[in-house]
Amino acid sequence: MSAIHSSHSSGGGAAGIKRSSAHNRFLIKLTVISTLGGLLFGYDTGVISGALLYMKTDLHLTTFTEAVVVSSLLFPGAAGGALLGGKLADKLGRKGSLLVCAGLFFFGALICATAPNVEIMVVGRILLGFGVGAAAATCPLYLAEMAPADRRGRMVTINELMIVTGQFLAFAINALLNALIKDPHVWRWMLSVALVPAIALFVGMFFLPDSPRWYAVRGRLDDTRRVLGLSREPAEAAEEFNVIVQHAKRDVSEDTGAAMRDLRAFPWMRRILWIGCGLAAVQQATGINTVNYYAPTILESTGLGTSAALVLTITVGIVAIIGTILGIVLIGRINRRPLLLTGFTGVATGHAVLALSFLLPESAFRSYLILAAMLIVVFFVQTFIGTLVWLLLSEIFPMTIRGFAMGIAVFVLWTVNAAISFAFPPVVAALGASLTFGLFAAINVGSLAFVKKFAPETRGRSLEELEDDFRTHDPKNFVHEAPVGVHGG
Repeated sequence: MSAIHSSHSSGGGAAGIKRSSAHNRFLIKLTVISTLGGLLFGYDTGVISGALLYMKTDLHLTTFTEAVVVSSLLFPGAAGGALLGGKLADKLGRKGSLLVCAGLFFFGALICATAPNVEIMVVGRILLGFGVGAAAATCPLYLAEMAPADRRGRMVTINELMIVTGQFLAFAINALLNALIKDPHVWRWMLSVALVPAIALFVGMFFLPDSPRWYAVRGRLDDTRRVLGLSREPAEAAEEFNVIVQHAKRDVSEDTGAAMRDLRAFPWMRRILWIGCGLAAVQQATGINTVNYYAPTILESTGLGTSAALVLTITVGIVAIIGTILGIVLIGRINRRPLLLTGFTGVATGHAVLALSFLLPESAFRSYLILAAMLIVVFFVQTFIGTLVWLLLSEIFPMTIRGFAMGIAVFVLWTVNAAISFAFPPVVAALGASLTFGLFAAINVGSLAFVKKFAPETRGRSLEELEDDFRTHDPKNFVHEAPVGVHGG
């Protein structure tokens, strides 16, 4: 199989292109509407942290059923949703998959907000999880395939910004409703807020087209040309159209008819899938979601009151947003690999500080030191890891299996997330908080070694150029530097 090379350097060349205001408006509209899925992803995963404090009494939760309520959104919910979203993204298109996600978000939130018992709550959380997982698999793909090469990094990572914004809104709304509504059923209002962005996502997606690359592999070349023209100047659109069509013809000629058969037929595809699954696993092994899901519970256990724990948890959301914005800026200026390596170094350090903090005697100083250590972890994850891993997953998979492979990788991500989230309370009970966070520190040192050995550098190259690199090199010889003169991307 010979590689097909595009006739331009997408990183440096595209950077000098000035797009019209109409093109920029389309890209902004596309990003805002499609990333409402990320906002819902963040809100639905973050809101449970505050709702749990009231739900425990209202639904008579035990330690076990509390873990089930939290983790059921993740597994089987989001993990199964990732597989569903990957298949839907290939079958119905990226747009069709996001429309399905909007419906899942709406009905899942409705069931959770009105749940009379634990069993119905778990059903609603699983349905929400399907929406979260499917959106997590689909939205980054959609943005990566729609974006010009010089804007791909920043456009895709806006989804991560929306995720952490959703989590911040969840923390802030939890605290606000707690202050305004003096009622043990206030958690129902917390959960019902998610209905609003779900409706907005469903309506908004009707005003957007599908991906030009998805159209191309289905032979809908007129649609490919039309969609490229919505966000590119004529010369840029024509050049990219030729590259996409050329690669689509090759992909279709090689396609054995199903993603699993493609993976069996082409070892290089299997290698990329394994690397993608590894990146997904190490992102969750940062332990970020133990903070997102259990921050109020952890802070309350240090001696703080419920209201104080909820208010202080807002700082987690604020730091996540600041870190994500900084990460988006850095992605436009610095290569992907150095950012990832910095991130895992910082996270391992943060967990080590957290582990040592729990050895101190109980005091207000200890409570705030534990909060500070959690914020260190959140900052390094959101600045250097969360944004980068979602971006890499949207970039590295070949077109013919992109939706399926993304679904598999995100399935792994949510499975690891669920396992850690479910195991966290009993592990802390068995080992103590200090040893538990010390274990996270050690795991992140291992993640650092994995990234250093296997993560490719994707900045400044088109999706087609990346595919050519992965076809012709083994992981040890992937390109580890961006092209000379790259600006943006």
